[in-house]
Amino acid sequence: MTYRNYQDPQYKEWRQKVYARDKYCCQWPGCKKRNKLQAHHIHKWSDFPGLRYHLDNGISLCYEHHKLITGNEEGYINFFNQLILQGKRK
Repeated sequence: MTYRNYQDPQYKEWRQKVYARDKYCCQWPGCKKRNKLQAHHIHKWSDFPGLRYHLDNGISLCYEHHKLITGNEEGYINFFNQLILQGKRK
C-alpha cells in the first residue's frame, strides 16, 4: 500500500489547485464553509494512482462533509463528478 505524504510538493500543489478551482469553499450543495477545507480524491488515492494529481479527481469539502462520506466514498463518485461539471459551466 502506498501512503500519502501530505508534505510532498506535488500533493500540496494538487490540493491548492483543487481549492482554487472551488474558490476555497466547500462544494457540498448548500454549504459555503471556507474553513477546515479538505481536498477529497473522488477516485481513491490507493486504487487510481494515475489520477492522484489530476485536478478533476479532487473536490473541496469541509471537514463535516468529508467525514459524512467516509466509508462510502464510492457511492459519491457520480455526485462529485456532476458538481465539478456544473462548476465548469458557470
